Amino acid sequence: MMRKYFGTDGVRGQANSFPMLPEIAMKIGMAAGILFRHLGHRNRVVVGKDTRLSGYMLENALVAGFTSAGIDVFLLGPVPTPAVAMLCRSLRADIGVMISASHNLFYDNGIKLFGPDGYKLSNEFELRIEKLIESDMTAQLAGRCNVGRAKRVEGDIYRYIEYAKRTMPRSITLEGLRIVIDCANGAAYKAAPLALRELDAEVITINDKPNGMNINESCGSTHLIPLMEKVHEVRADVGIALDGDGDRVLMIDENGTIIDGDQLMAVIGESWHRRGKLQGGGVVATVMSNLGLERFLGSQGLTLARRRVGDRYVVEHMRTHGFNVGGEQSGHIVLSDFGTTGDGLVSALQILCCLKETGLPMSDLCHKFDPVPQLLKNIRISKGNPLESEKVRKAIKQAKRMIGKKGRLLIRLSGTEPLIRIMAEGDDRNIVERVVDDIVDAIAPLGDA
Repeated sequence: MMRKYFGTDGVRGQANSFPMLPEIAMKIGMAAGILFRHLGHRNRVVVGKDTRLSGYMLENALVAGFTSAGIDVFLLGPVPTPAVAMLCRSLRADIGVMISASHNLFYDNGIKLFGPDGYKLSNEFELRIEKLIESDMTAQLAGRCNVGRAKRVEGDIYRYIEYAKRTMPRSITLEGLRIVIDCANGAAYKAAPLALRELDAEVITINDKPNGMNINESCGSTHLIPLMEKVHEVRADVGIALDGDGDRVLMIDENGTIIDGDQLMAVIGESWHRRGKLQGGGVVATVMSNLGLERFLGSQGLTLARRRVGDRYVVEHMRTHGFNVGGEQSGHIVLSDFGTTGDGLVSALQILCCLKETGLPMSDLCHKFDPVPQLLKNIRISKGNPLESEKVRKAIKQAKRMIGKKGRLLIRLSGTEPLIRIMAEGDDRNIVERVVDDIVDAIAPLGDA
């Protein structure tokens, strides 16, 4: 069955356009409620959201769907995505829902679903929901005496803050650190600064005044210049940049240098390995992670397992093969000792813990390797698959010879847009640029064919 509603990370699109319509959100609630409902047991769902204007609309539609299926609804309000995953387990809910489009601008929104174990639903379960959405669910709804109830839960953000703080040893505080945090006007605008302050850091916040339409707008982990400027202005020790739903983090050192997810995973992986905490013999990342990370881990006797782009595939590999550190270059970092999904605050706390333990400045702590020159270009296509062209195949074959065994070449069709992505990396920047340009030149005339 083709997937009509769900993509690589739940259901996502522009608010009030297909598939992010109130009627579809209601049907998702109905379908998920029916599938998770157990007779003789009051089932419950926890629903969180970020700060988008359309969150109110979708939240109410989901409540209607879940209650019609006989599910009680706990409304958490604006909380980070990892808080929903954690509270799903803590409150013994059968389902968790996060209303968010992550790092996208306010006019987009999405619905992410979690099972009772706090992990995102499998592709198979999402297909079962889609099948129900396309059917008449009337006969499967709750009887008139079994309709669910909804209530707004107060104070559960503090459960998440305590959970995040407990990921650090009690002997370590953040006293003496001046930290700037960019909350992206998103879901973590309350929780993240408060957690840092309760750990005794001096905290300067920016972009912590959401108005429904400024989430991720020229701020957060996708727009780092405001954070870099603030770190320089107040002479901070470190800057932390979250995204709209708080499940990813990038950081800035005291010199204003960007620290991406690859460097953060290198720091955590090495630290946990040294303390005997690292499982699986290495780290799980995606095909986009820099070759420099792979070489650094190799120098420590560790491996880098690469998966498809998307934190879902990273987590699947971690669970199957026993890893406890994984993530993406973009800052999604999953630490399965603590949680089931990416958590920007918890990941940042692990780095700050290393900072306090070592006494090093961020610029030294988080420079574990020099990134190998890497270049990514996208070619938009209108129809067909130019990669099947003999001319393009020859260009790719020649590129692989030029890159050799000391570099990497990745060509893939985007899963979310009509694009072909060409990425190359290697020690010689000139060869990397030539390889990518040659493939782009071969594909470009065919892109509109």
